[in-house]
Amino acid sequence: MKISLISFCLLLLAISSNAQKDRWKQGIITDEFIFDTASFPSSHSATIAETPQGLVAAWFGGTKEGNKDVCIYTSHLKNGNWSKPAMAADGVLNDTLRYACYNPVLYQVPGGELILFYKIGPNVAGWTGWLKRSTDHGHTWSAREALPSGFLGPVKNKPELINGVLVCPSSTEKDGWKVHFEYTKDWGKTWTKSDPINDGKKIMAIQPSILKYKNGDLQTLGRTRNTVLYQSWSKDGGKTWSEMTTLDMPNNNSGTDAVTLKDGRHLLVYNHVLPDSSWVKGKGPRTPLNISVSKDGKKWYAALVLEDSPISQYSYPSIIQSKDGIVHVVYTWRRQRIKYVRIDPSNLKLTEIKDQKWPGKIKVSKGVVTDD
Repeated sequence: MKISLISFCLLLLAISSNAQKDRWKQGIITDEFIFDTASFPSSHSATIAETPQGLVAAWFGGTKEGNKDVCIYTSHLKNGNWSKPAMAADGVLNDTLRYACYNPVLYQVPGGELILFYKIGPNVAGWTGWLKRSTDHGHTWSAREALPSGFLGPVKNKPELINGVLVCPSSTEKDGWKVHFEYTKDWGKTWTKSDPINDGKKIMAIQPSILKYKNGDLQTLGRTRNTVLYQSWSKDGGKTWSEMTTLDMPNNNSGTDAVTLKDGRHLLVYNHVLPDSSWVKGKGPRTPLNISVSKDGKKWYAALVLEDSPISQYSYPSIIQSKDGIVHVVYTWRRQRIKYVRIDPSNLKLTEIKDQKWPGKIKVSKGVVTDD
């Protein structure tokens, strides 16, 4: 059977395209929804933690972000299946006042209770910080506790236990976008906090994550309205931080998260979207959703593409590594559902990111498909 050069090239292109897709999925073990249907139409801002009984995820759900019926829901992974979403917290403040809930953050106290941090309010500018505690791995919860006035707890991403202090990455959106840190030595009973580490104007930054280094240094990075990620460094356990600077990695004004692995590498989950003329106030589409890897927090390598549909809204990820070394990610899927991805970090294939451009575009040159 004869085949034309054009047909041959198209065949090679198709084969290479499928190989390229597989390349960006290397290391993924599980890719699934936490639920297919629920009593609420909209879901957003997931968080995940490992308890002695297994994984638990939480998110906020309701008719629409900001509506009074938006509550915090949880689900447990048991025997390979996620449990039906269960309401863990609502925004009912009294008999006549109810607000929406926002941005849950789960934290498993080593050898102790599971803490659920979250926010309640009419909007981001007016929300307040709250927490609940669970002694049965997140199946039942205590009465809510209000954080002190002016404290929010971890605003989106997980805290880190540093020298006996739970360092909570936080931020505010009043008078500019500003990052700060809140500290508790007794699992949320008493609190102190830092001053903002940026002025909120030169770099407009919120929603920090914390990375840890073997020499004790900490790095924070996260979301901005400046089309790139920000970074700052601490050499004293998060008490003080260096001047905030930009990191040579794109950001579409959407939430990110990061984790330091046991082997010292850092994983960053985010939307790798380069800015163009369609962006307004640094805000771009929330697709694709990517994972990159770094050893030093400065030079990053492309690893995974979790979502790449042109239909937007793959956002607000949360990432952890469990005791067995496996990485777990949860994120918003089109504001409709919550996606869960399980990853073996030892199987990741890395490609250098140059000039902020995600590698791996397919091109045809003289009938040969190459990957540049």
